[in-house]
Amino acid sequence: MHPALSVILFTTASGAGYGLLMLLGLFGALGLLPAEPAFGIAAFGLALGLISFGLLASTFHLGRPERAWRAFSQWRTSWLSREGVASVATYLPALGFAFGWIWLGRNSGGWAALGVLAALGAILTLICTGMIYASLATIQRWHNRWVVPNYLALGLMSGAVLLDALARLAGYGSVALTVTTLVLIALAGALKLGYWRHIDGSAAPSTPATATGLAAPVRLLEAPHTEENYLMREMGFRIARKHAAKLRRIALGAGFVAPFALALLAGLIGGWPGAAASVLATPAVALGLLVERWLFFAEARHTVMLYYGADTA
Repeated sequence: MHPALSVILFTTASGAGYGLLMLLGLFGALGLLPAEPAFGIAAFGLALGLISFGLLASTFHLGRPERAWRAFSQWRTSWLSREGVASVATYLPALGFAFGWIWLGRNSGGWAALGVLAALGAILTLICTGMIYASLATIQRWHNRWVVPNYLALGLMSGAVLLDALARLAGYGSVALTVTTLVLIALAGALKLGYWRHIDGSAAPSTPATATGLAAPVRLLEAPHTEENYLMREMGFRIARKHAAKLRRIALGAGFVAPFALALLAGLIGGWPGAAASVLATPAVALGLLVERWLFFAEARHTVMLYYGADTA
């Protein structure tokens, strides 16, 4: 599949925003973060800003962005529509929780309940995003049990790295937050490795024979088109195996190993040096996730390419 920049920015930015929002709701409700207005402005501004930026970026992938609102009407059958509904619905408790935190200096009681609702909405939205891809039976590398847990874990991991950096800069770093960040990075890394192992060791059941309904073996006699068409550009994008391996190493090192090491260092040394280490983890995880998400699309193979000479989907 051709990696579209708008969708890459959408999934990485909104994923980090929802992950940060979820952890704000959880840690705020548990009383592990003080309801300090300045910190609330920074944290909610970053979380809602990333979410809004990601959602806006996603509209640029549409042929008619001005009609994006119509997607909300198909929530009964479309995971894309469900994602849209969940994302907008999450704004309501999130803004209420932010109001109590920033203007009233409270994140407990009823305000904590709003935080929990915002956290649940964030999780639901991330699940819907993952299901958009996992529900596509025509793309074997997406249609598996690894995709949704990966989307959820990567969003929570990136959100945790952001929250750890913000908390340390504000002087609110804690063992609980450090441990949470390390656990989420390790979990996300393990799930990503599991996903790569799965797609490397499995193949789609579709073949040229099953796609055409003819007896095997089936080979392409003549190309269906004399020039490259939309399907070949978008669905037939290929990346060399050696380049994929190199990019996987970059994604693993920048997106998981470096943030884990920096978060651990921040927890061990504390103070301003620890805050600096946690801040350095944020561009590392951003780079790693951008590469990881590019690969997620680039390594996908659409079944339609069986009609264009591909041996496997």
